[in-house]
Amino acid sequence: MKSVQQRIFELREDNDLRQQDIAELLGTTQQVYSRYEKGINEIPLRHLITLARHYKVSVDYLVGETDCRKRYPKADR
Repeated sequence: MKSVQQRIFELREDNDLRQQDIAELLGTTQQVYSRYEKGINEIPLRHLITLARHYKVSVDYLVGETDCRKRYPKADR
């Protein structure tokens, strides 16, 4: 399975977004986001959740636990 770095890179590219666009979404810098894609820095869980919501995929997909992009239904609270 692909790594989280590969998945976030591919999703960004597939959506014709720049690293700067995603960095702004996450409230970080382009340099920090670049380090996530390169695997230099570990991406925080809060950023994984934001990316999953943005790309409409599951966090499990982002971290390579599944190849299924489909999000799970939101639980009733």
